[in-house]
Amino acid sequence: MSVVNVLKQADIFDELTNTQLELIASICGERHYQANDIVFEENTPGDELYVIASGEIGIQVDPSLVGKEPSSGSHTIAVLRRGQSFGEVSLVDQGLRSAGARCTQQDTHLIVIPRDKLMLLCDTYPQLGYRLMRNLAADLAMKIRHTDLQVREQLTWAHKK
Repeated sequence: MSVVNVLKQADIFDELTNTQLELIASICGERHYQANDIVFEENTPGDELYVIASGEIGIQVDPSLVGKEPSSGSHTIAVLRRGQSFGEVSLVDQGLRSAGARCTQQDTHLIVIPRDKLMLLCDTYPQLGYRLMRNLAADLAMKIRHTDLQVREQLTWAHKK
């Protein structure tokens, strides 16, 4: 499957024209992972956005990194599949990764978009930049709402014990 076709499936590229998608595809790289490979770790610098072409990625957090419990390992908070993106938080704010990403399936294929090249495209083509940033904001809002729901469920179950 071509990079442009993969990008077309991703919500963050919704309403972009074929020309805009081709511009983005021209700056993309591709990486392949196997089950249990780490894409990136929590609290590390990040400057890439990822789109899943095939396979599955687990998004993980380690509560011990914030001193909440002894090191019991990472907890998977989301599982992402084809067409979904991740890595956008540090892409937007240039901060440390708020979670880790681990491959959960054999033969996972990722499209990798470097921040510096993507920002240059957004600056050069403001309409592309506006649409992409609007879509990234909507995607992040949806992920925040999902996380809020998970927190509420955890609090509800913790109080019932």
